[in-house]
Amino acid sequence: MNIKRAKQEIKDTVAAYLAKDEFGAYEIPSIRQRPMLLIGPPGIGKTQIMEQVAQECRIGLVAYTITHHTRQSAVGLPFIEHKMYGGKEYAVTEYTMSEIVASVYDRIEKSGLPEGILFIDEINCVSETLAPTMLQFLQGKAFGNHKIPEGWIIVAAGNPPEYNKSVREFDIVTMDRIRRIDVEPDLPVWKEYAKTAGVHPSILSYLNVRPQNFCQIETTVDGKRFVTPRGWEDLSELIWIYEKQERKMDRELVGEYIQFPKIAKDFANYLELYYKYRDDYQVEQVLEGHISEAAVDKLQRASFDERISVVSLLLSGLNEKFRNVIRMEELMSLRMEQMKKLQSGDAAAVKSGAAAAGAELSVPETAATGAHEQADANAGTGSALADVLSALAESFHAEWSRLLDNSLLSRAQLRTCRAVSAKLEEDLMELRKSGITDWNEGFALLRERFSADSDRYEELFDEAGEALEHAFDFMEAAFAGSQELVLFVTELNTGAYSVHFLQDYECERYYQYNRDLLFSREEEEIEELLKKRG
Repeated sequence: MNIKRAKQEIKDTVAAYLAKDEFGAYEIPSIRQRPMLLIGPPGIGKTQIMEQVAQECRIGLVAYTITHHTRQSAVGLPFIEHKMYGGKEYAVTEYTMSEIVASVYDRIEKSGLPEGILFIDEINCVSETLAPTMLQFLQGKAFGNHKIPEGWIIVAAGNPPEYNKSVREFDIVTMDRIRRIDVEPDLPVWKEYAKTAGVHPSILSYLNVRPQNFCQIETTVDGKRFVTPRGWEDLSELIWIYEKQERKMDRELVGEYIQFPKIAKDFANYLELYYKYRDDYQVEQVLEGHISEAAVDKLQRASFDERISVVSLLLSGLNEKFRNVIRMEELMSLRMEQMKKLQSGDAAAVKSGAAAAGAELSVPETAATGAHEQADANAGTGSALADVLSALAESFHAEWSRLLDNSLLSRAQLRTCRAVSAKLEEDLMELRKSGITDWNEGFALLRERFSADSDRYEELFDEAGEALEHAFDFMEAAFAGSQELVLFVTELNTGAYSVHFLQDYECERYYQYNRDLLFSREEEEIEELLKKRG
């Protein structure tokens, strides 16, 4: 199965394994909660989906790459204990608590989450001395004499033997106690993730043209050659930084990430062309409504790779605008939660706006309580409002920092929380600088600042809508009725940001092309069915 399906399988398992009966006991007893074993090529996202599952299910996560550990760290260190048996004293060997089990208890104490996932990566690549311990772990959910706490689900991962010469095969006794999930790389699924994660558009464009180069691993006389989804994503991060610093990406640098010489050379050449197409066709100006007849004519006569690259450039520009709209929307929503709490004047009741970012938080006991008591003593003064706002900002920052420490915030949620914290600090500075001493006047100032950001959101929304219309103008001029237009609409249908934006923005041509595309697919399916029956 693909990684998206595997993630859903794990989420469903979490829901099933953590279900409780009317007495608070787990419906499926621990002995019947089979560990899950993900087997798949390296770099396809096995570890990443564990972080996502923990965040989305609001449970703890402890992750270990077991090949980095010894038998002592897994089982514990031996020590001598004296015990009485049959009236005689004997020296008995016992073991300290396993480092891994102790980490689970540490996570419970630090996060306040009693349930979670213990993820053990590369479990079938351990040393000979550690192998029996891993078998015991999978069979008995324990390291040595120390059991994994109830409520913690075991997920392990490993590579097939063709990818790692250190792989050890599990025996039937062990395999009969686990759930094996074979995971394969899947480009369409990865692209869905990549668009949201901000993978550089040149990589997405290249893989549209060369899908066979998404994930390859070969063994040759000169060694292994490989390219993985992880390699593409890590390379993307460097491309973004190099663009900001106006540095040039060459073949050797690409080859440090894409360790398949032929593909590395091909992508490095493509990247140069990608930048050339961006300049030649002036994509940013197209999205602003400046469409050159010369550019349209040139594109109509261009090669297939060039045409697909330009479509990808248009989609990339649109996606950036959609992303800015969605981020601003999330910021405004979370900031509105803080404004409501501030308006109530009850900073002690703040749960923290991070709840709007997807967290279920308890009411923090912070300096907000004391600040509000001070506000009551100075009722009606601007300084009281500033005190409560300061406490609110402090409480909010402390709460999302706690979530971050416990790996319960995604990168997108973290970005939003940081942006809201910055806005709260700016509001506090403006309030104090204004010298306003009346609570209502002070709050009116804050509301005015909020309204200015709300107006900015409307501007971003309108700009994105206009850019989409201009993109359709260009696509119709250059590719009317062609497969490139089908690709353009299909990509809009699969991007998380574009789908979200188009739920609120009425674009008649988008819906029209979607209807035409749907009818076309239905006709193809009917024709195929008739051929089979004929």
